[in-house]
Amino acid sequence: MTDSSHENVPSRARRRFPGISSRAYEHPADRSALVALRRLTGFDTVFKALSGLLPERSLRLLFLSDSVRVSEAQFAHLHDMLRDACYILDLEKVPPMYVKQDPQPNAMCIGLDEPIIVVTTGLVELLDEEEMRAVVGHEVGHALSGHSVYRTILLFLTNLAVKVAWIPLGNVAIMAIVTALREWFRKSELSADRAGLLVGQDIQASMRGLMKIAGGNHLHEMNVDAFLAQADEYEKGGDLRDSVLKILNVLPRTHPFTTVRAAELKKWSETRDYQRIMDGHYPRRDEDKDTSVSDSFRESASHYADTVRTSKDPLMKLVGDIAGGAGDLGGKLRDKFTGGGGGGAKGGAGGSATDGGGTPGGPEGPEESGEGPRKA
Repeated sequence: MTDSSHENVPSRARRRFPGISSRAYEHPADRSALVALRRLTGFDTVFKALSGLLPERSLRLLFLSDSVRVSEAQFAHLHDMLRDACYILDLEKVPPMYVKQDPQPNAMCIGLDEPIIVVTTGLVELLDEEEMRAVVGHEVGHALSGHSVYRTILLFLTNLAVKVAWIPLGNVAIMAIVTALREWFRKSELSADRAGLLVGQDIQASMRGLMKIAGGNHLHEMNVDAFLAQADEYEKGGDLRDSVLKILNVLPRTHPFTTVRAAELKKWSETRDYQRIMDGHYPRRDEDKDTSVSDSFRESASHYADTVRTSKDPLMKLVGDIAGGAGDLGGKLRDKFTGGGGGGAKGGAGGSATDGGGTPGGPEGPEESGEGPRKA
């Protein structure tokens, strides 16, 4: 490509983070969930056994034979973005990247030995250059954190659960691990979103990309503030019945809901932690071996405590009240479940919540096959 191809591309002027550790951007819940997964009884044994069974070689051959490999000769603009992302996050080995024909806007990073990044044509056609840059950074963040290993296992176990469904208790055992992996992976997506912001260094582009993933290429019809307001309404709206429905809706997903991702990323972009990274103060990769597991647990516990204390969700507020020794627990439970007290008006609200109960596990937005593959 000629020099003119880099006009108006801010990558050459953006900050780089030599030797950065993935701990710098990982969500506390991501680290906590990952440690918990490794401590699951028998998980290490299962992991070692599956390492030799997963069809990783087959996947590589499949993408090589039936997708377009990104290079200087093919999708050169994506190749530049990938190299930039690896340069900024100081990932020495640039992972192979493929474009797969699929109208669904998705992306994923998989692989046990070496990560592979896959993006769909639907995503490439949906996002503009800076939005796509954040997505590529998101996937490189997955690679740097080692998420691709567990993502690959999740894909394998999900397929395995279908095959052993006829075996008594076989499906239950596999799905227990799948559920735990999905919970961790939802948290890892928040980490990767942060990595995408560190690469793109443009919060507005990150917000636009998430809005497009949720509502398509209609930016003239959408508004970032209104989109973020949806996340706030989702968190604090309803009563305990709605809180339960939220849990049921998210259980089958590998990614958090898009408005939630946008709100979480916006919140992190305004923290001192983000600013310190941008100022060059961040954990280094060569210090990872000295990281205290107990300190990580304490940080995660503190994060969860803050989440419960500041959450607007009815269930989380109740948990906070219980933890704080709130009185009249019976009255609080009654009020939470009935939306604040008797009256016929609440009967209508109950009907609405019941109607919403038919959707858990139903159709959801495109996922990194989702982020992650999924939409960035």
